[in-house]
Amino acid sequence: MDDGGRKLEEVAKAAGVSPRTVRYYIQRGLLPPPRFRGPDTAYGDEHVVRLRAIRRLQEAYWPLDAIGGLFASKTEREIEAIADGSHVPAPSTSVASPAPAPTPTPSSARSPRLPRATAEPPRVVQRITLAEDLVVEVPLHPSDDTAALLEAIRTLVAKRR
Repeated sequence: MDDGGRKLEEVAKAAGVSPRTVRYYIQRGLLPPPRFRGPDTAYGDEHVVRLRAIRRLQEAYWPLDAIGGLFASKTEREIEAIADGSHVPAPSTSVASPAPAPTPTPSSARSPRLPRATAEPPRVVQRITLAEDLVVEVPLHPSDDTAALLEAIRTLVAKRR
């Protein structure tokens, strides 16, 4: 396996993910940190293999926490088999099933009740497309200040067209 120095963007593109995703997976411990730091940061094929394996496992409904545990127990060769799709294990039932509901405690063991926060009614909004790639959400009945601001934005957008 070539472990040559690749840039973040190259590794992300090779694995079909964003550079942000690569950084996130490193932060979560799913990927090893790159060699070096700063402008000479280098990623290797190991990063691409693990990124592809993560994608395969997510397609098989593995949560990220369980993927980290799986990687800790696998060799690089086994991770390569997952990445190429030849051996994608099914998540265990304990991983795939939702967490059990908490067991109720007797009222004498409960902590004192705090006042309930009153839920706000759902906010009804309208989506307004100001430009091809600019959409804002404003209340259905905006305040006078918000309505004036929205009108000023519409005027600016209309001038730019």
